[in-house]
Amino acid sequence: MDLVIRPVEPGEYEELGEITAQAYLLDGLLDFGESDGYLGELRDVAKRAAAEVLVAVENGAVLGGVTFVPGPGPMADTAGPGEAEIRMLAVARACRGRGAGEALVRACVDRARAVEGCGRVVLSAQRTMRAAHRVHERGGFTRTPERDWYPLPELDDIVLLTYELTL
Repeated sequence: MDLVIRPVEPGEYEELGEITAQAYLLDGLLDFGESDGYLGELRDVAKRAAAEVLVAVENGAVLGGVTFVPGPGPMADTAGPGEAEIRMLAVARACRGRGAGEALVRACVDRARAVEGCGRVVLSAQRTMRAAHRVHERGGFTRTPERDWYPLPELDDIVLLTYELTL
């Protein structure tokens, strides 16, 4: 396997956006399906590139990607001072099982270690993302239930579970 993790290129924005959107749709992670407002966020890789977007590429094909947020700011959901955040990790269904997800998480952790003053990496995941939970736990992340949050406060049945890794 010739798996490479690297920054996304502008010519790949649309492809990665669609991989991410389809991963969330096909896995049933968007409560409102095609009409879910978050779908546009998942597809907008150019906006996410304001932080850092990485892709997993194998033999020239984009398998998936992730957004690495080096600290608090507009692309962060939960990162506070001294924390980096992993967001929107997705691997195309047909490409799963090749280690791309774990490699993307490792690349984010490596980047966080290079950020001055960064002591933790945080992330959020839906309850139903069991495969993602396993990837995070294998990578050394632990649950932080005290940080769980509701992305749509008016809908208290949608909760995001949080994890952290102390560097």
